[in-house]
Amino acid sequence: MTTVARVLIDSPLPQLDRLFDYAIPAELAADAVPGVRVKVPLRTAGRVVEGYLVELGDAEPSVRPLSELDSIISPVRVLPPALYALARRAADRAAGGAGDILRLVIPKRMVRTEKTWLAAAPLEAPVVGADAAEWATGILAPYPGLLEAATSGARVALDAPPRPSRDRVLGAWAELLAALALQTLAAGRSALLVVPDQRDQDHVLAALADRAPAESVIRDDARRSGPERYASYLRLLSPHPAIVVGNRSTVYAPAHDVGCVVVWDDGDPLLAEPLSPGVHARDAALVRQELEGSALVFAGHTRTTDVERLVQLGWVRDLPAERRESPTVILSATREGESRGARVPSAAFAAAREALVHGPVLVQVARPGYSPVLVCADCRTPSRCAHCTGPLRAKRPGATPDCGWCGRSAPTWTCANCTSTKLRMASSGSERTADELGRAFPGIRIVVADGAHPITEVDDRPALVIATRGAEPQAAGGYRAIILLDGDRMLMAEQLRIGESCLRWWSDAAALAAPGAPVHLVGVSGPVARALATWTQPAYARAELADRGPLAMPPTVRVAAVEGSSTTVTATLESLREAVFGLGPTALLGPVPLESGGVRALVRFDYAHGAAVAEHLRAAVVADALRARRAAKDRGPRTTLKVRLDVPELDL
Repeated sequence: MTTVARVLIDSPLPQLDRLFDYAIPAELAADAVPGVRVKVPLRTAGRVVEGYLVELGDAEPSVRPLSELDSIISPVRVLPPALYALARRAADRAAGGAGDILRLVIPKRMVRTEKTWLAAAPLEAPVVGADAAEWATGILAPYPGLLEAATSGARVALDAPPRPSRDRVLGAWAELLAALALQTLAAGRSALLVVPDQRDQDHVLAALADRAPAESVIRDDARRSGPERYASYLRLLSPHPAIVVGNRSTVYAPAHDVGCVVVWDDGDPLLAEPLSPGVHARDAALVRQELEGSALVFAGHTRTTDVERLVQLGWVRDLPAERRESPTVILSATREGESRGARVPSAAFAAAREALVHGPVLVQVARPGYSPVLVCADCRTPSRCAHCTGPLRAKRPGATPDCGWCGRSAPTWTCANCTSTKLRMASSGSERTADELGRAFPGIRIVVADGAHPITEVDDRPALVIATRGAEPQAAGGYRAIILLDGDRMLMAEQLRIGESCLRWWSDAAALAAPGAPVHLVGVSGPVARALATWTQPAYARAELADRGPLAMPPTVRVAAVEGSSTTVTATLESLREAVFGLGPTALLGPVPLESGGVRALVRFDYAHGAAVAEHLRAAVVADALRARRAAKDRGPRTTLKVRLDVPELDL
């Protein structure tokens, strides 16, 4: 039989998310191998498009002759079979397209970089030095069974040590990840270290510096230039193991013989992919582990309900440390005789004063800026911009307020509720807190760390470091005291996972404390505060799961969001209920109108129905895209059905 090339076309159109058969002309037969970039004609569009040759197969009987491959773009096999299988499986689980995932992973071709790589001498296998291997063994020693699990393809969840490194300005968690990667590399296999952001990436790379062979450590992120990204990608395609450190898309990296995938802090929203099909790095890692049998480690200072659900099912094994470490957390409240509105209670104030004799003190606040929230001084109604209804803010006391959305100033603001013209600051941002504490601690160095003032580390000299959540710099030797402010305000956010998020923010900050240093959580009580004080984050996750189960809230169920015109969404939901047996009467929520037009509905379903629901919703997206294409030709109304699975919040 005739051999044909099966090609995945690089297109965002859902109807093109399948393999197309093309005949192979004789002049291209030698170079037409699986994994190469190709150009093919697309009859429906009347043009030539790019794609990937996924596989070779036997031609099926057809009444129409097959179109031929137009050209081979490059002889480099940039799409290994394992990467396509992973992208296909992850996309199918999320009712999306494999091409959308590959677009996130495979960089654009850089001709000069590719020629340099093809002409370069073959790489040598990396060798981990004896000192580095001994260091890694010592780092992993407090976790009995972790090394065996990481080399045997197990799935584990572990709590990282909540303290700074003893010899470098970084967290001990970064050394734990580096040690796992070094042991995997020493065994001749690759390791993927997936972290949320650049700060975490820098910490892990610093832990690997001077320990791992330099040519074996690959930094994978979108901040590098195109040639750098493509050169790193080509290095991963070589038959030699590597340590890859990067953000959420690193979970798909086509490294040679991956032995261990580590996902750090999977509760961080930066690990949730915003682009279609929106596969979370945690879910992609689970799919990869199932396909390839590599070890999978979920590490963090807290435990998400998503990972705890897997632990409860026995799919992921909880691997505790031999000796439990925890910071000294104090639930600090106002004492008798103190003003209930006091922002820093006397106990926390005294702890900061004493600690400043020895080194830096961290103060975590909820928001950046001077006063992020302004209210009417008479009726306490939040102030809004007259032009766009955005929140007003003030940079300094007495300054003219401006809008946080459109930036317009509001010198003649009037309250819409009581017509008052007086404003009052209702909250304190990082800059206002710095001013207040600067007056309370005269002569002490003040450091502000937030989005507008990014600071990665501070020295061990006395200083008050005012930082927003997630922007706390690492301190040499750790902070001598930590004060967590605005906790009650953080918990007031109307989000299902706000308790988890607060516990993660506070735990990550507490892990920056020097051994024995006090951590004061101000003005918070309840389950989240107790979990932080007793350092029992997994127990809090278990309690959250128990509460959400009867209410059918994620992650005890999966949730899909369906957006589009009212007619399309209603028809999709009706056909889904008929096609998928087992969807209960409360499975469908909505639809409700959207401000941008159209409607949105949510579908709650058990994990056992995941494949059927995803397949049906994907078919609905393809059918709607074909209808929209016909409507565009007829110049009729065009609608687009959007589907996203595994929505973390039931937010209509």
